Amino acid sequence: MRAVRWISSLGLIAAAAFQPAFAEGMDREQLLEQMKAMRPVDLVVLDQTDSPQEYTLGIFAVSADAVDPEMRRFKLWQEYADNLVIPTETVNCSREEPLRVTRDTEAIYVRKLNPGGPMHASTREDHLVWWGACHPDFAGQDPAGLSDKARELGYSTQLIESQEVLRLPAP
Repeated sequence: MRAVRWISSLGLIAAAAFQPAFAEGMDREQLLEQMKAMRPVDLVVLDQTDSPQEYTLGIFAVSADAVDPEMRRFKLWQEYADNLVIPTETVNCSREEPLRVTRDTEAIYVRKLNPGGPMHASTREDHLVWWGACHPDFAGQDPAGLSDKARELGYSTQLIESQEVLRLPAP
C-alpha cells in the first residue's frame, strides 16, 4: 500500500517544472535526472529499487515536536519513475509505544511497531521510516539487522505490531 498521495508545495513545483518538458518530448532518463536534481539537500535515502520499477524513498525536514519530545514530524520523498509524492507524516519514538502515523485520501493509519523485533515484508517501509526519523544514525540500514541496536537503545523487541485504520468521511 502506498502512503499519502498528497503533494506538498515542493511537489507542486516539481510537477510544474516537469509539465513543459513532457510537451517537448522529454525522455524518461532526463525526467529522472531532473527529479534527482530537485531533491532537498537534507534528504536521506532510506530505500531504492531499480527494477522492475524505479523507486526512491527518502526522508527530510525531520523535527521534534515542541510539546512531546518523543514525536517527530517529517516529509517523505517518494520518487517513482513517473511521479513524485511528498507527504508529511509523524512517528512516535517512545520505547513503550513506537508508531508511525500515515494517511491517504480514504483513511489515517496508526501503525504500532516493534523496533528490532520480527518484521514482515509488508511493514519494512514503516520500520525504515521509523528508524530514519527516530534514530537518523541508522537511516537507510536494513531494519531486520538492527535488533541488537534496538535493545541497546532500550526497546524491548517484544512488542505486538498492529494497525488501526481511521476512515475519513466522504467529501
